[in-house]
Amino acid sequence: MIVVEQLKLMAGHTKDDLCARVCKKLGIKDLGKCPEFRIIKRSLDARKKPDIFFVYSVEITEPGFIIPKRADKKHVRSVKKDVPPDISRLRPGADVKRPVVVGFGPAGMFCALMLARAGLKPVVLERGRPAGDRIRDVEKFFSSGMLDPDSNVQFGEGGAGTFSDGKLNTGTGDQGGRAREVLLTFVKHGAPEEILYDNKPHIGTDILVNVIMGIRNEILDLGGEILFESCFEELITDKSGGVCGCRYRSGSGHLHKETEAGAVCLAIGHSARDTFEALYKKNIPMEQKAFAVGLRIEHPQEIIDRYVYGDDHRRLRDELGLPAGDYKLTAHTPEGRGVYSFCMCPGGFVVNSSSETGMTAVNGMSFHARDGVNANSALIVTVSGKDFGEGVLAGVEFQRQLERAAFKEGGGDVPVQLLGDFKENRKSRGTGRVEPCIKGRWRFGNLRNVLPAHISDAINGSMEFFDKKIPGFNMSDACLSGVESRTSSPVRIMRGNGGMSEVRGLFPCGEGAGYAGGIMSAAVDGIKCAENMAGYMSSHSPVWASCIRA
Repeated sequence: MIVVEQLKLMAGHTKDDLCARVCKKLGIKDLGKCPEFRIIKRSLDARKKPDIFFVYSVEITEPGFIIPKRADKKHVRSVKKDVPPDISRLRPGADVKRPVVVGFGPAGMFCALMLARAGLKPVVLERGRPAGDRIRDVEKFFSSGMLDPDSNVQFGEGGAGTFSDGKLNTGTGDQGGRAREVLLTFVKHGAPEEILYDNKPHIGTDILVNVIMGIRNEILDLGGEILFESCFEELITDKSGGVCGCRYRSGSGHLHKETEAGAVCLAIGHSARDTFEALYKKNIPMEQKAFAVGLRIEHPQEIIDRYVYGDDHRRLRDELGLPAGDYKLTAHTPEGRGVYSFCMCPGGFVVNSSSETGMTAVNGMSFHARDGVNANSALIVTVSGKDFGEGVLAGVEFQRQLERAAFKEGGGDVPVQLLGDFKENRKSRGTGRVEPCIKGRWRFGNLRNVLPAHISDAINGSMEFFDKKIPGFNMSDACLSGVESRTSSPVRIMRGNGGMSEVRGLFPCGEGAGYAGGIMSAAVDGIKCAENMAGYMSSHSPVWASCIRA
């Protein structure tokens, strides 16, 4: 394909302006001869505010188009278009059992979808409930505090990503066309088309729910089977030690059932702590993994917009429709601790994302419009075995300790504290310029009682540095809430060549297995897992091995 890059235009430009810039890069003087093209990337450049620019890359889609000799060779080039390996030609023998996918978050969902598209009719085990029922369970929890351990912000159709900002950016590249396949699938099922080219694409919780249900229906239409309220308990192995099935707990009556499996994708999510424990007891190869913990912080979105767009931010957003401003911050304390922002949600909400009784955890989410009055982000500090001790599951217990402390501090509600009070180690008594935007009940507390002293000190010590980057960030009445403990999985389920565990036929996958961080990377890993499972199950595995890409 032919790509034209570095097309820079002022915010508020028209499509004709973009066409003119494409022609200039191609060396075409007659604008009427502008070739057909589509946008493949759009990013915002606000470095020279108040002048705000969009920078585009486009793909020429006109059949037979040849790069003109006068084209800007630096920014016009021919590149190979990557597409994922085609697994539809792989067919296991008639005696091979159907593949089983454990978990229906982004990784499990895309693994199941690709297996279904290949005609392999996967069976999905999801401990939570379908999206519609799940939403009602979550709303009940937000209003009453009554938690369903199997149907909440972490568990259920779509996984933890369903109640998030729906960010789709990834630092892993296109991964052989797989990332674009994820985006195309989202658009096919109702996501806005701009996610195909925006540099920081997002969907939003309000749209994401319907997209997820659309993907589910495609899997069902292709012969797949999705068993909700079906919690994986253990693997069934044959005499040679290979996977041949799964045991699971089904329904509110907790009936114990079994299903056969030609291969198993283990896409359990980062909060499936009981499953981690069950796998550990069965000697599934696992290891401890570093992660990060901290708090959520809320500011007026207006402060972040001013930082991104300058003093004219209201007009730029209202008249030109520019997106809510965001940020990414990193600091290092004198003690050598790194503090950084994570999962920043412009115009969003803090969410009570607890999944275990007697424990409180928070996350962030926003709707597609990102039109809330507050911006929120996690401020987190990396922790490792030096902080929580040895043992594969020591990180899990460390998370639980923090969440029990948060539950106690908030009396079962989300504990909230003003930044100024956090610095002075005292419980807050009221709000100032920032009123918390929290999905779920909250009350004032002292978050110093939740975090270890070195984590609190690291966050506190970073605030003046962050304020130099974003004036107003260190405001005393910014609102903190906690605890942010689910940033990534505290364990890694080991896998080797072909994405398979030492246990033959078991394929650990996604964020819970320790191989992804966010919707996109998890979904891409799910596609890779489907490719590996199809190759494993296929009688044509030597042919498959010659074409599979890492």
